[in-house]
This record gives sequence, structure tokens and C-alpha cells, in this order.
Amino acid sequence: MADIERWIRRLDERYQGTLALGQPIAAEFEDIMSIQQSSLRQEHESLAAIATYLIKGSYTTVDDFLKLLEHLPTIERWSHATVHYVPVIAAFTLYYGSPDHGGSLREARLLHKRIVDTQESSLWALHDLQAAMSTWWLAEYSGWYLEQQLGSPVQGADLEGEAQSRSDAFFQALKNGAFHCTLSICSQAYPDDSYDPARTGMTQYLLHDNHQLSAEVAGTNVLFRELLLEQMEPFVDSFISNMPDTLRQFQSSEDDQRRRILGAPQSAARSTFEQDLHLERFLAIIAFTFNKRTEAAETFWADPDSNLYGFLQWASKRQSTPRVGAFCEMLRAISWGEECATAAHHFLLEDSSATGARIRRSSSLSWSQILSELTLYTTKIRDNPTSGRPLIRYGGKPSAGDIDEPESPLMLECYLRLLTHICAESSIARTWLTTHQTFNVVDAMITLADVSVPPRLQACAFATIRAMLTNKSPEFSAQVWSDVDRWASTPTPSIIATFRSGKSTTPTVCMEEVTFEALSKTYDQANEFVSLLQILVSPSTGDIGLHDALPFPEQLGASYRMAGIEPYVDFVFGKILVSMVSLVEDPLQARSLTNNILNFAETCLSTFNENLVVLANKSTVSVDTAIEASSLSAYARLHPFSRVMEWMFNDRVLASLFAVARQDINEVASASPNSPLVFTLLRAIEVMNRIMDLQSTYLEIVRPIVKLQSSGHRQAVLNPTLASFEDSVASNMNLIVDLSLHSGLGNQELAINSLKLLEKLASSRRLNASSSAASRQQPSGNRLIGALEKNGDLERVRTSFILAMQYDDRELELGPTAPGYTIKTVMLDFLIHCLTSLPDRPNLAHAMLGYACIGSTLSIEPDGAFARQTSLLHSIIRMAAEYPVGSEGSIEAWSSSIRHKAVQILSILRGSPLTHALTMAELQSVDFLFAMFLRQAVFTPETILDGLFMRDERFIYANSAVVFEQHLEQRSFLLEYASSELRLVAAEGSPTLKARILSTLFGSTTMPDGVQLPNASIFDLLDFLTFDVPSPGLSPLTKIFTDLDFTNVLDPEDDARGEANQLQMVEQLLALRLNEYRKSGNLEDPQEQEKALLDAEGFLTFFRAQKHVRALEAVRLRTLQAWANLLTLVVGHCDLDQSGRASLILQALQTATPKLERYAADSAPEAIILAKLVQALLFQVDFGSSVSSNRARGGGMVEDRLFHIFRTALRAINIPDGDVNLREVFYNICFRYLTSIAESGSSASRQHNITQTIKTSGKKLIDIICDDAYGGSGTCRASAVLFLDALAATAKAEKS
Repeated sequence: MADIERWIRRLDERYQGTLALGQPIAAEFEDIMSIQQSSLRQEHESLAAIATYLIKGSYTTVDDFLKLLEHLPTIERWSHATVHYVPVIAAFTLYYGSPDHGGSLREARLLHKRIVDTQESSLWALHDLQAAMSTWWLAEYSGWYLEQQLGSPVQGADLEGEAQSRSDAFFQALKNGAFHCTLSICSQAYPDDSYDPARTGMTQYLLHDNHQLSAEVAGTNVLFRELLLEQMEPFVDSFISNMPDTLRQFQSSEDDQRRRILGAPQSAARSTFEQDLHLERFLAIIAFTFNKRTEAAETFWADPDSNLYGFLQWASKRQSTPRVGAFCEMLRAISWGEECATAAHHFLLEDSSATGARIRRSSSLSWSQILSELTLYTTKIRDNPTSGRPLIRYGGKPSAGDIDEPESPLMLECYLRLLTHICAESSIARTWLTTHQTFNVVDAMITLADVSVPPRLQACAFATIRAMLTNKSPEFSAQVWSDVDRWASTPTPSIIATFRSGKSTTPTVCMEEVTFEALSKTYDQANEFVSLLQILVSPSTGDIGLHDALPFPEQLGASYRMAGIEPYVDFVFGKILVSMVSLVEDPLQARSLTNNILNFAETCLSTFNENLVVLANKSTVSVDTAIEASSLSAYARLHPFSRVMEWMFNDRVLASLFAVARQDINEVASASPNSPLVFTLLRAIEVMNRIMDLQSTYLEIVRPIVKLQSSGHRQAVLNPTLASFEDSVASNMNLIVDLSLHSGLGNQELAINSLKLLEKLASSRRLNASSSAASRQQPSGNRLIGALEKNGDLERVRTSFILAMQYDDRELELGPTAPGYTIKTVMLDFLIHCLTSLPDRPNLAHAMLGYACIGSTLSIEPDGAFARQTSLLHSIIRMAAEYPVGSEGSIEAWSSSIRHKAVQILSILRGSPLTHALTMAELQSVDFLFAMFLRQAVFTPETILDGLFMRDERFIYANSAVVFEQHLEQRSFLLEYASSELRLVAAEGSPTLKARILSTLFGSTTMPDGVQLPNASIFDLLDFLTFDVPSPGLSPLTKIFTDLDFTNVLDPEDDARGEANQLQMVEQLLALRLNEYRKSGNLEDPQEQEKALLDAEGFLTFFRAQKHVRALEAVRLRTLQAWANLLTLVVGHCDLDQSGRASLILQALQTATPKLERYAADSAPEAIILAKLVQALLFQVDFGSSVSSNRARGGGMVEDRLFHIFRTALRAINIPDGDVNLREVFYNICFRYLTSIAESGSSASRQHNITQTIKTSGKKLIDIICDDAYGGSGTCRASAVLFLDALAATAKAEKS
């Protein structure tokens, strides 16, 4: 570690030396220096973590600790490397200082002299770190002397004197900044994932603006920060358990100081900075050490007789105002999670005996004290609205009552923050407060929202209401909405008297405007109120996803304005987003406020169910009756979706939205995934995604309804010139660049949402229109590609996509939970969607894949990644050929999906005229055909797909059917590609390559080094026909659902919606029917309701299976057709002699004929494909030479096989009501057989067998043939006539 520190120091000196000499620094040099320093810091951090675990695992000695003690004084400044030593120091002090670990008392005493006794004589360069280490050591070391027998453990030791010495050393360390240092380290161990001004203010107050180590601690790895906090836990426990007298001395000393300060006149320079505040700092250290670490915090609550629980009881007594804040923060930190929060709730109930409003500070902090003080304060506000204003004293000595005043806003803020947290985390606490007999929490918080109350306290009141709405019920949510609306609109005489009404017509409207104007003045109020609105518009508990109810009472505000929450939506966007956010100076505050606004917008958009509109027009369900809203029209008009969408087409809102999405890519890349920057950016992209998804519903359906039914007082806010969201994007093309760059940063959620939005935008024909003129710098002509090429970002984006497509063993082990897997999936979906939506022109997907887009054509850059075979396309080719699809004999759904998507992209590229030639050349150059054949699996009934055997009766209902479908699609592509490759090779006249391809098709692949590897042959690849697709049976719909029309949902041609969306539509249709029956009183019996739910679940299972069956049947036919085409092509292009060709055809017929016979009996679609294959093979058979060759070898195998085909054809023709097209093929087969037998001079016995077979078929066969010959349609008639002619010739030859 010391070597790495010296290395980092040399790099710093080199960089500073370059600056001192005034030499220009190239960007590449700065990047290299940054990467080196970052890598060295990571190595140093890893070594520190390893050292910590070695210490904990008893792999060290005292000498190792002494070596560290020799090194620490040489550290001259705080840096990342210095922070890395903190867990190592803490681990050593725990292991060798505590009696509960591996060290001995003698070693501990030796180390104690080395650490503490030299504190004054040997000061470190970082004296605060030395002081902090001393306190950590003393807390552990004091445990040796807790329960000693009479006499000294070491001869001649003065235990009492040593105890006093330890206490003095501890206080000396505190004076040197021990707790300052520890608090600073712990407070920065969590990144700024949420902006908490109260916690930040408390920390700054306790640190006196010193010891800020944010850059050092926050710059470490998340796991390292967790390790650091773990090492602080023993210090907290040991200090509480081993040094209780010191803790009590903290409290008594600070109380004396506070009394002296409060009792002194102003001239005595009263200042809180004169207080030691050691206990407050220790409470804050506990808060940061255990914050959001539920398992660690459980140690406080596990045993009521423990020292930690006893400390909570002791610390809750006799609290001054600063100590209340620290204690409440500590209690909040150790009460995350349902269990811990409930334990904290019970702790506060322990001392909740009835007391008066004026509570003495000597009592413990409890619910009784908190609620009584809140009651007192709210009562004063109601009785005298000005009493809530903060009292400012400018001199004089306060009275004893003032010193003990419990209603101070600061203390109430601490209480409300604690109440808010516990209620948000514990359902038991929420229920207790909601049902409290004497305290109405919502009413009290509404009172605290009075304009006369300090803004921070108002914000806390809003936060408390929000916490009470956790897992809200519809009834409670409606009540809170009514209370909030009444608070916002109830006129106050003093305010009305001073307000200039302007255009307002009623006092209530005036008051509403005043309220919103006041809320928009400060960050705290606005931020918390927007958060409150967000949870108020979110779905209530019990919502099954139908989202058919309005999130507020339908007549809210109807007594004085148009019903609904439109004024609240206008406040969020018109006053806060558009006007206030830009005025907030603190970047963290601005991002936090923007994030809450976007959360509100996303909630309003995502909870609107556009399917209700579709189902109302396309189903037999009465949606107006079935939904919770009074009507579908009222739902569309009043739902906040309509007004939010209108604001989304406002120029100023759009400008704000694009500004949020426009962030420095380097800053985003270096930010924590939980940082406000990333959260806000992510939320902005999610809102844009929602806009793209819902804009057609809004513009075409909802907006006309709103315009028709709204009054003339409604103010329009959207820009009427915007026909779609894409129009605004067209003026902000930097969004395309930003989304592309975000997709490659490795942040899973950000990449997924960016790619989904990019997919929608890249598929827009409006945005893909050619730019006005293609320049030399932007030769593509496509606006999206041009935006990426403008500043040279295209290559950077390509590189990030290529890196994202790489995979390793760790990703394969994690499977679908691996971040890399999810990003790959979404990237492949993006490419597929772009390629299919715009197949006839160069688009963003082509540019990403590595093609050079010039005008309306594609090419390959001579020196580019494509030419070097390192492009994204080549990564996808490798993925299609090499990505593992399973392990331990089972093909997994998640891995199969990745390979399937890669193959799908190659299939699209091969099938498009734009990319066919270029793609075929690349596939051929990397031996793609041979790689794919070597990895082709043969399916049997024993094959396991996603955990199920193919013969399993559950197969068709599970994802296993999807896996089988994907593999058949890959098989279909491979067979089609092999046909194209064979035609291409034959056309180019490459005999060597053709021979190699044919060898692979026959089951043996020749590698470039000459090695022969076995593979599945073309005849093995007909394995899928051995698996019959089972039928899901009859629909299980009962009388409740019988008349439902699923035609639009089950439309087999509508594959664009996807199975998940179709299932959601069916599920919602069933839910609406159940609602319809409930409301009509036809489904009141609980047993009938349960049965109806089971019936609905059964139909969803049936529907899923039906979708699987249809998909499998379709892909089976495509694969069979591709197999038949390839086999026909192989027979036609194989370079074999007559005997070899005959053998090949015979093998093909032996493979196909049994399948043909099987499917012909049912006139299945497979029969036509197989029959046409047999027909094609028969026309390539030289009957004369084949028959004579077989006779020469003494066998009649060919004749027997051909005769068997003839009999199969006759039986198929004789099937009543058979398929006409199938009969036509069989007519041709029979005609070819009869004429060829006659021409080849077959034996008399064979001729006789043919005649007897025809006679055995009966008169019915002749009738069918004659009917087709006389009245058949098209070519079937001609084929029937030819067959009749052949029959007549055969009869004449046999004289029959």
C-alpha cells in the first residue's frame, strides 16, 4: 500500500511539474493520468479491504499492527489512500484492543502505551486521525477492566489511576478532533442519493464546517464504504458498554455549559459553539453508522436488557434542543424496515403516560411528549394565526419558561421527521396514529401548513402526511385530498384583505392562488408539497393494475371551480418546473425538486389506462358501468393524465425536460447510480417514454373529449403547432446523441430506458427524414445519423455498444439477473425494432452495426471496424454462433433468448435488399454456416427446455414452449441461409467451398486446419416433426365470460403488441367483466367470486397456451419449408454420380415419406410441403438407371420405396373432403410415377402390383379424379387429367 501511495505521489508531482513549467497538456495525457490514478486508487482500496478481512480472520500478529502504527504518522494529508486505512485501523483496534478477540491483556497494555501514552509527545501529521484512533482504541481497551477481581491483573498496576488516565486521554482526544474526524468519515460514507437539508445542516453544525472529506470517502467503492461502516459498529457498542461514566460526564458537562450560556446576557457572547456537543456528535456517529443498515440496527432492539437498548432509554431523557435533533436522527437511522420501525414505535410508547401540554424536559422522549407538543403548537396556530411565527429575541435574559420552551420550531421539526420516518416504515405505527382517539394527525399537519408557520416546519408537515399515505386505502386518500383542497382554498380574512384579486372571481379561488403562490416561494415547501401530490395521485392499495378509478374524489373542488385537480397540476408545472426550478441556486436542491416533479408526471401518465378506451370500442363489456369512475368520459377528462399531457406539449416544459436530459456525459458516467443526477436524468427519460407511448391516445381521443366537455375558463397551455412529441425532438437532436451515449455507460436502468426511448425515436419516419443536404462531414443524409456524426460521437457510441455485447463467465453464472444480460437484451431489441420498422432505408441501427450510411445506400469503410471484423455486427454474429444456451443438459430460456435475438438481426439483414449482399459476404468470411451447424442440437422427447421435458404435459403452458419456438426460428434461419449460401457458391463456381458446405450438410465439417468434426446432418434436422404440438383444449370460459369477444386480442396477425401486452389486455377485459357483475349485484356470494377469479386465471393460462400453440405451428411450417427447399437444392447441386445421386434421393425419400404418410391422413399443412418435396425429388430420379442399378445389386429398394410413395399418394387422394391443393400435388406424384415406370420398362410383376393397387382403391378414387378433371379449378384440373391419362395408359398396357 505504501508503494502505491508513492506511485500516486510521483504521478501528482509529474502533473504539477508540467503545469509549473507552463507546458501545454494534451487531452490524451490528462486521460492517461486520470486512468492511472484511478486504477492505483482502486488497487489501494482493494488491498485495504483484503487487509481488513485478514485482520478479522486472525491472520495477523501484533507486529503487523506495530508496522501500521509506524506508517500512520508519516501520512501528511487526507486523501483517498488515507481513508482506505480507516477500516484497517478499526479492525486492528477491535482485534487487539478488545478482550473478546484474539489479543492478550499483556499485548493490549503494550499497544496502549504505544497508542495513547505517546499521544502528546508524538503527534501525527494528521492529529485528528490520531485522536480518532485513540478513541476507537480506548473504547475497546476499557473492556479489559469492566469486571476485574480484587487486585490488579498486572503486578504493580494502579487500576484506578489507569481508569482516570484513560478518561483524561479520551477527553484530550476529543479536544484534538476525534469525534469531528469520525463523524466526518461516517457522514460521507453514503453518497448523496437524496437531498436531506436537515441532516446536512445538523452535520455541518456539529462539525463547525471542518473535516469535510466528501471527495475522499464518497469516491470509494460502495462495498468499501459498507466495510468501513461495519468497522465502526464495534466502536459504538464498545464505547456504550465499556465507558458509561464518560457518556454520563458528556451529558452533565454539556447541560452545565448550556445553562451557563442561556443564562448569560448577550454581551457575554452567548454562542452554541462554546458547547462541547460531544454527546450530540456521538449520536450523529451512530446515526450515520447504522443508517439504512437494518441487520446492524437490529442489535439495538433485539434485547431490551442490552447495553444498547439501555443507552437509548438513557439518551432519551433530559434532552436539550440540539440533543433532540441528534437523538431523533439516530432513532430514525436505526428504525429502517418494518421490524425496526415497529420496535422504535414500541420504544416511544413505553413512556407515553398522559401528561399535560407543558412537559418538563426531564421526561423521556415519547409519543405522548411528541403529540402533546404538536397539539399545543397547533392549538396556538388556530387560536392566534401569528403565534406560529418564529420568535426572535434581540437581547435580555430569557426566563426559565423560555429556556424550557417545548414548542420551538426546531424541536418540532425533529419530532416530525421522526414521526414521518416511523410512520413510513411501520404499518403498526401508522394504524396507531390513524386511530388515535385524541390526536388527528392529518388535521394537525394541515394546521402546521399555515402560512404563518416557518417554511421548514411546513415542509415537515407535508412529509408527515405523505408518510401517513404509505400503502393508503382509497377512502383515506380521498379524505386527505378533501382536507388538502379545503386547506388550499379556505379563505383567510387577513390574506384576502391584502391580496389583489386580479381576474379571480371568488374568495376560494383567490385563496387557492395565494396558497400556491406562497408554496412556490421556498424550496422546502415546494419540494415536499410536490412529493405529497405525487403519492396522492398514485394508486391505492388493492389496485390490481386496472387503474380504472380516479385518484381523487370526482367532485373535488366542484363547489367553487371545475372539478378535478387541474390547479394542482398547473401549480407543479406552471409555477414550480417552469418558474421556480431555474431560480434555485443549490444544484442538489434543484435536482431534488426536478426529480419530484418528474415523479409526479410519470405517476400521472403511468396510472392512466389507455386500454379502457380500446376495450370500450372493441368488446361487449359496458366499460362505463364496469369502471370505478362514474363514466369513461369522466375518467378521460378528469384523470391528471390529460392535463399533464397538455403540459408535456408546452414549449417551456419541453425546454425544461430536454435540459434535464442534457447532462455532461462524463459527469453522468462518474456519478453513483443512486445520485440525484442519475435519478433525475432517468426520470426525465421515463417521462419521455410515456409521452411517446401515450401521445396518440391523448391527441386522438382524450384531448377532443376534454375540449368538448371543458368550460371556457380552462386555460390552454400546449403549443398547437406541435403535432407530436417527435416535432419537439426534431429541434433538439442532441437528445439522440445523449441517449446513445447513456446506453453505453453500464448503468442498467439508465441504459434500458435510454434504449427504449431511442428505439421509439429511431423508428419515427419524421425523424428519419433526410436532412436538407448531406455534407462531407455528414454524408449519411439521415437526420439521426447526422446528429451522431456531427461531433464525431458515432464511433464512441459504436464502441460502447460493442463493449456491451461482450460476455464473460460471471455474466453466464448470474444469468438473467446480470446487468450485462439485461442491457444486451434491450440493445438487441432496439436493433431489431429499427431494422424492421425502416427496412428500406439506412437508419440508426445500420450505423450502429458498423455500416457506412451514404445517402440511400450502405457500404463498408475500408479501414473501419467493419473491415477489421470488430464491428457490432461481428459481435452479434459471434453471439449468434457461440453464446451458450444452457448447462447440465437443459436449454435455458434466458440464454436462448439472447441467441435468438442475435439470429433475428442476422435474418433481417440477410432478407433486406439493402443489406443482403454485404451481410452474406461477412457471414461467409467468418465461416458462420459451419459454426452454426457444429452447435445445432437435435431434439428428442428427452430434451429439457427451461426445466421441462418436451414430453411433459406442462410444456405448452410454460416458457419451455417459447424456447422451442425460438430454436425452430433459429433452425429456419440456418436452413434458409444454407440455401442462399449454396446458391451463391454454385453461381460463383467455387467447387471447393461447395464441397465443404455439402460435407457439412451430410454430417461432417472440415475445419480450416483440415480436422473433421461431426455435426447434425440435414436429415437429422427434421427432428422437430417428431414432436406434436398439443392442443390446449377447449376454452374454459364460464357463463360470466361466455359472451366476451376476444377477437381483437387474439388476432394472430397482430404480433406487434407482443404476448405480454395481449395478456394484459385479456386480463383487464376479464377484470372489467367481474367488476360489471359485482356492480350489478350478480356476484355477491364470496364463493362465486372466488370461482370467477379461478375461471379468469384458467382462461389466462389457456390463452397463453393457445398463443404458444399458434406460434409453434407457424414456425414449424416455416422451418419445414426451409428444410424442404434446402434438401431439394442439395439434391440438385451435389456432384455425385448417378448411383450416388440415387442413393441420396432414396435417403431423402426415406426421411420424408413416413412424415408425409402421417400428415397426409389429416390433410395437415405439413403434408403439402412434404408432398411437394417428394414431387421435386421424383422428378430428379432417373427411373431407368436407378431401377436397373438396383436390380444389378440384387435388390429392389428403390422400386419398393417409389411404389410405397405411389400407394401413399393414392390413399391421400381417396380421403373424403381432402385439401384440393394437396390432391393436386399427389396427382403429379402419381403421374410422374406411372409414366416413369412405363418408360423404364419395369417388370411385369411390378406393373401388375400397380394395377391391383389402383383397383383396390375402388371406384371412389376414380370418381374423385374424374370430378377434379371435369370441374376442378386451375392447375388441379390439369393434373387430374394427366393422372387419368396415365391411368388409362397403364390399364391399356395391362389390358385391364
